Amino acid sequence: MKRRAFLAGSSAAAASALAGAWGCRNENVSDHGAGTEGPGKIQSATPFSISDLERLKKQYEYDLYEDFLPFMEKYVIDHEYGGFMCNTDRDGTNLSTDKNTWYEGRGIWVYSFLYNNLAREAKYLDVAAKSAEFILKHKPAGDGLWPSAFTREGEAKGEPDARGYGDLFVAGGLAELAKASGEKKYFDLAKEIIAKVIRLYDREDYHPEAGRSYLGPTAPQTPGARVLGVWMVLINTATQMLDHIADAEILAVADRALEAIMTYHYNPDFDLLNEILNHDLSRPQNEYAQFSYTGHAIETLWMVLYEAARRRDKALFDLAARRFRRHVEVAWDDVYGGAFRSLDHVDKNIWKVDKVLWLQEEVLIGSLFLIEHTGASWAREMFDRMNSYVREKFTLQQYGFPLWMHAADRKATFERHSNRVENFHHPRHLMLNLLSIRRMIDRKGRVSGLFA
Repeated sequence: MKRRAFLAGSSAAAASALAGAWGCRNENVSDHGAGTEGPGKIQSATPFSISDLERLKKQYEYDLYEDFLPFMEKYVIDHEYGGFMCNTDRDGTNLSTDKNTWYEGRGIWVYSFLYNNLAREAKYLDVAAKSAEFILKHKPAGDGLWPSAFTREGEAKGEPDARGYGDLFVAGGLAELAKASGEKKYFDLAKEIIAKVIRLYDREDYHPEAGRSYLGPTAPQTPGARVLGVWMVLINTATQMLDHIADAEILAVADRALEAIMTYHYNPDFDLLNEILNHDLSRPQNEYAQFSYTGHAIETLWMVLYEAARRRDKALFDLAARRFRRHVEVAWDDVYGGAFRSLDHVDKNIWKVDKVLWLQEEVLIGSLFLIEHTGASWAREMFDRMNSYVREKFTLQQYGFPLWMHAADRKATFERHSNRVENFHHPRHLMLNLLSIRRMIDRKGRVSGLFA
C-alpha cells in the first residue's frame, strides 16, 4: 500500500513538512534544535484538570481490575501447573493448552510488576512465581535457548527462537520477580540470560533471518544482522533492572543499547529508525536500508524516554521525544485513524496497513509520559486522539465480550473469534499509564519538573 508522499529532500525538510499534523504550529523540530514547542519546554503547567485525571484513572482501573485481570484469572492462568494458556478465544474457550515461552516470560513480568507497583496481593505474586517455577524446570544448559513452547504439563515443544527473544522475555520477567519476591537469585539469573543472548547476538553468524516473520523486504539479511527489536528488549529490561539495583554490567548493556538505537539505527536521510543493520552497524546495501518498522521504533523510543528520565538526561529525553513524535506522525493513518506498524520501503512509500493493538498502546504510553513530564500540547493532542481511537475501535465490550482486540485489518473490523489473548502489551499499557495518572494526581495535575 502506498501512502501519500511524506519525504522531503533533507531530514529537516521532512520534519518541517510534518509539523502541525496534530494541529500544532509549524515549527523546527530537527534533532539540533527545538522550536517554540520543543519537547523540553514546559507548555502547560497543568495539562490535565484534576477531573480529567480522575476520569482517566477510573477508566484505566476498570480496564485493568474489572476487565483484564478477571478474564486472565478465570480462563488463561493455569492454576494447577502454573503459567499462561494464551491460545484462548474471546469467550474464554481454550483453543490449546500449550504455553509459549514468550508469553511465560511476559506474564511473569506483568504479575510481578502488578504486585510491585499497583496491587500488593499475594495472589498476584503467586501467579508470577508459579510461572517462573514452570519455565525454570527447562532452563537450557550453556548457551542453549529455551524451547519455543511447552505442553500444559511442561513437556518441551518446538525449536528455540534463534533470535533470543524468548530468553530475553524470561530474563525481564525474572528480574521483576526478583524485586517482588526479594530473592536476588532471580536477578542474577536474569543477568546470566542477558549475557548469554548478547554473546549469541555478537556472533557473526547470529540468526540471519532474525525477524523475517514481520519484515517487508525480500532481500536476504546479512548474517549477524543487528535488529532494533533486540536493542528494544535490552534497553527496556536494563532500565527496569537498574531501577531496582545499581549494577555496572547492566548499565553497560543500557549504554550500548542506547548508542545503537539513537546513533546507528537512526537514518538521517529520512529521519526514521532502521530496523535492520549489518553486523558492524553499517547500513545495508539492499532493501533493508529502506525499511523502518515503525511499530518497534515507537515502542523503543518511549523506552528511551523512560531511561532518559531515570538518568535525568534532558538532552537524551528531548531527542527521544522529538523522534517519538516524528515516528507517530509518519505512521498515522489519516484515512481510518490509528498507526501503521511497518514502513516496508521508505522511498516507495509502501506500508503494511493492518492495525495491531500493541502499537496503538505504545503511542499512549509515550505520549502520556511526555505529558506528565513536559505538558506539551502536541503530546496531549496525540494522547487524546489515540485514546479515542482505540476505545472506539478495539474495546470488545461493544460486541459483548471482555478485553480488547489484539489485531485487526486497517479499518479495525471486528471478528467473532480470536486465537490469542494478549497478556503483555495491553496490561503493560494499562499499568504504566495508571501509574503516570496517579503521579499527576498526586502533583495536583502539574507537570513533574523532572528537568527543572
